Amino acid sequence: MKKVWFITGASKGLGLSLVHQLLKAGQSVAATSRNISELKKAVNNDSGKFLPLAVDLADEKSVEEAIQATIAKFERIDVVINNAGYGIGGSIEELSDAETRNSFDVNVFGTINVIRKASPYLRAQRAGHIINIASIAGIAGATGWAVYATAKSAVIALSEVSAEDLKEFSVKVTVVVPGAFRTSFLTTDSLILAASPIAEYEEVRAIHHKYLKMDGQQIGDPEKAAAAMISLVSMPNPPVHLLLGNDAFLRANNKLESLQKEFNDWKAITISTDFDN
Repeated sequence: MKKVWFITGASKGLGLSLVHQLLKAGQSVAATSRNISELKKAVNNDSGKFLPLAVDLADEKSVEEAIQATIAKFERIDVVINNAGYGIGGSIEELSDAETRNSFDVNVFGTINVIRKASPYLRAQRAGHIINIASIAGIAGATGWAVYATAKSAVIALSEVSAEDLKEFSVKVTVVVPGAFRTSFLTTDSLILAASPIAEYEEVRAIHHKYLKMDGQQIGDPEKAAAAMISLVSMPNPPVHLLLGNDAFLRANNKLESLQKEFNDWKAITISTDFDN
């Protein structure tokens, strides 16, 4: 079925793969980027089914105007994919307040702004699907990526509750949790490291070095990831959580086992805090 898709962060990586596959399939796509010329060049499609939009996701008014422009051109929105985001590495004390807040503006508040402004249309239609891109770091964070893990944990939590909030309007919500995919994520275009590193954090530096060496060698295929995400929209009962990549599957299940053991190990103290009946 032909649908109207609204995709953020579409000029590279997974977002660009989604746009290419959807346009090839004859779908209508509104795509956002901070740099509209870069987006137009990357997509290279001047058909009436493609609407490139320059959007500052941290600016609620900019997001609202992009949603309105999509409705004006295509008359509806069926699928929202919150893909925009970037990685940020460093310990808490190494990252400045500005670096941390800027990360949340894009990775968390940008997603919230899009959901807030798209929801009235989806609710009125009594149909639609919101797909938020998180990361396995949001379930099982790694040393040196505390702020990134926190932001992606927030995306997972807001997706879970949004799925409940929007269910009565027949609007579905899925949070996609990828592992490592062979995109530009580990390049300076999509990743920042603390501008003022502290020498004592030797393990953090070692972990960052290990991750940066993975660039171009990641196990995940972004074209397959895009196809998997597109397939969600045709499902009558799509999942609320979708892991992508064998590495994500293993890390998530290891975390579940670790949590279950810890909860059970400390059960006696946990239940001791209830009133005696």
